[in-house]
Amino acid sequence: MADRTSLRRTLTDPLLDGNPITVQILGLCSALAVTTTLDTALTMSASLTVVLVLSALIISTIRRHIPDSIRLIVQIVIVASLVIVIDQFLQAYLFDISQRLSVFVSLITTNCLVLGRTESFARSNPPVPSMIDALGNGLGYSLVLVTIASIRELFGAGTLLGHTILPTVDDGGWYVPLNLMLLAPSAFFLLGGLVWALRSALPAQVEAPEHKPIEAAEVQS
Repeated sequence: MADRTSLRRTLTDPLLDGNPITVQILGLCSALAVTTTLDTALTMSASLTVVLVLSALIISTIRRHIPDSIRLIVQIVIVASLVIVIDQFLQAYLFDISQRLSVFVSLITTNCLVLGRTESFARSNPPVPSMIDALGNGLGYSLVLVTIASIRELFGAGTLLGHTILPTVDDGGWYVPLNLMLLAPSAFFLLGGLVWALRSALPAQVEAPEHKPIEAAEVQS
């Protein structure tokens, strides 16, 4: 029972309490770059989650056979191999989305979230907990990307997954699209607002200050 509870927490903690983007501030590049539309965000989320889970499985399985001196090289080679497979799959079956994602699928290889989980968790835990930890972090990452992409596409183009939700004036509707939402700065502001909202609702996520302010009494003395 304790093991099940531990595995459940391993899966659910990265969704909000330890979200890799809003709490750990990892994987920001893709969160800012591929969230102009919901379909690219979903594709990127699925790609990273698959790579994260499979790399955690492989590295955890062979963890006792990886010399410490070359562990990072081995991890990068494994992740890069998986990314190549995912990239080729997208080019074969989702070519249009693959073109819009550009280099960001390939950059999963150096994504600090993937390397961070393989180094800090998969390298020192059995395969099943490692895969669950990877899945939880992948879902937490996906949750943020999907949230930001939904807001940007809805208010920037009036659509979701290409389906009209807010009829725009160009099509005879009433909604005037906010072009700012389709520009990179909007993702930055939305992500910052999301981090602020979550830390306001969950004060435990706020980091302790690195330096304490000097009290007035100490200054006078």
